[in-house]
Amino acid sequence: MDTANRRGATVQSVDRAVSVMEFLSGNGWSGVTEVAERLGIHKSTAYRLLTTLRNRGLVEQDASTEKYRLGFGLVLLASAVTADLDVVRHAKPLCRELAEESGATVTVSVLEGDEAVVIHQSIPSSSVLSVDWSGRRTPLHATADGKVLLSHMPENRRERILSRPLKRFTENTIVDPGKLRKQLEEVRSRGYACTVEELEVGLNAVGVSICSASGGIAAMSISGPSFRLPPDSLPELGREAAKRAGEISYRLGFRGVKGS
Repeated sequence: MDTANRRGATVQSVDRAVSVMEFLSGNGWSGVTEVAERLGIHKSTAYRLLTTLRNRGLVEQDASTEKYRLGFGLVLLASAVTADLDVVRHAKPLCRELAEESGATVTVSVLEGDEAVVIHQSIPSSSVLSVDWSGRRTPLHATADGKVLLSHMPENRRERILSRPLKRFTENTIVDPGKLRKQLEEVRSRGYACTVEELEVGLNAVGVSICSASGGIAAMSISGPSFRLPPDSLPELGREAAKRAGEISYRLGFRGVKGS
């Protein structure tokens, strides 16, 4: 989508609200008049924007001066991104080591909506491939990292996802909810998930969970061509990945039992 189309697709009120917060981030306590003049809008419009943002906790108002500044509600919104950044910071060196040892691609994914999103990728130096999966969205039921995320999510949310038709990507994709539930139980008990050509023909993977002190769950997976990662190699890779994931979890402050 080009710049003109992006601008045409924006919602004016949302765009203005973001502009208000950007202005306050650089100017601190500001009055309605200052905000209106900076944005080139009527004072009544600025007042409505500030009032809405205040009611949602994104800005706060001083009772005596009636001026506004950014509120602590933004901290709550930012915490999700901060948590992901912390995972990447701690996982990056261990993922690099694991990629070199396994000769395969190592990724870290988090749950976003009903999909897994890759937030970090490490490729071994010996790899001739240079495909960047960062930001890639993948289905939960057909990937190793997705199955890890599925296995640890609240049951009602998991059942909502499993109650919908599951897309078949290859002949090996598990689309039967009953079979998938049984496999997810195995994931929780043994500590790793495996996929054998379920998303793409010729692609195998193993995934494990990364836990934070706050209860958040991310997934780390090792994936590669089936000739490099044959099915009988996945259990050992899963156990090795689980050790690294355990170290990352410890660095994130996790001291409990996975899945608890």
